[in-house]
Amino acid sequence: MLVFAIISTFIVSLISLIGIVTIAINDEIFKRVIFILVSFSAGVLIGVAFIHLIPESFEGLNEKLSMIIVLAGFSSFFLLERILRWRHCHENECEVHPVTYLALIGDSIHNFVDGVVIVGSYMLSFDLGVMTTLAVIFHEMPQEIGDFAVLVHGGFSVKKAISFNFFTALTSVLGAIVGYF
Repeated sequence: MLVFAIISTFIVSLISLIGIVTIAINDEIFKRVIFILVSFSAGVLIGVAFIHLIPESFEGLNEKLSMIIVLAGFSSFFLLERILRWRHCHENECEVHPVTYLALIGDSIHNFVDGVVIVGSYMLSFDLGVMTTLAVIFHEMPQEIGDFAVLVHGGFSVKKAISFNFFTALTSVLGAIVGYF
């Protein structure tokens, strides 16, 4: 089952290359669309967190502990952003904004968990593993477009954004291996 999970997570990782499609788009259109993609990405993340993830955490943990964890997460990323801004942005203007690094960290964790979920599904049954992989692929498509848009909007070149997005996507393979063992 580990082999199927590694193949599946590698295929899921290839979805991160969807940013290549934007290279074919003319620069003027891309500049108009990128703000919409970044806004869409932020809205989806906020919606998923507050409508699905946080309420679902109430089922496994008590509400107070769930909210403490949410607050710790927000505070950790706020502090990380401050540290990155201080370290990388000594002047008012940054070439690459700290939010890009936060996006890469968050996406790496997200993809790692996707890998754990995929391998866990394969360990239960092959059919469930395939269905979970398909679900993750359809989930990843808009998310990876949003990630790519955030990286480019934050100052990465298109080539660098595609590369970094792909490398963070590969953490799903690592998640599958760790989850298996």
